[in-house]
Amino acid sequence: MFAVEVRDHIMIAHSLPRPVFGPAQGIHGATFVVDATFFTRDVDSDGLAVDIGEATTALNDVLNPLNYQNLDEIEVFRHKISTTEVIAKYIFDQLATAVHEERFGPGSRRICKIRVTLHESHVAKGWYEADL
Repeated sequence: MFAVEVRDHIMIAHSLPRPVFGPAQGIHGATFVVDATFFTRDVDSDGLAVDIGEATTALNDVLNPLNYQNLDEIEVFRHKISTTEVIAKYIFDQLATAVHEERFGPGSRRICKIRVTLHESHVAKGWYEADL
């Protein structure tokens, strides 16, 4: 299996209004480093699994609407607890749509799996991954 991974980040605000989250129940900020990994079974005639530029653009396009936003006020998260895992799944879904719409160019058809990892800090991360 081949893979290309690109990285970006988002700064968000949100609350996690359940007792299990302790002090994070209230509104607070978070900066997530976001890695998106695109897996293919082969490479093209140029030796590419996925064009890094296209992958970088796709990730940036997905993250831009979230950056500097309060997720509690964004419709897609309004009735969800916006944990790291839930945010990772949302980003995965948006990237999977980009793959299906062939926004990665001809290499889109080769992408068979995506992993989205959100680094909460230097000691904690969460992710969502699935086959396409």
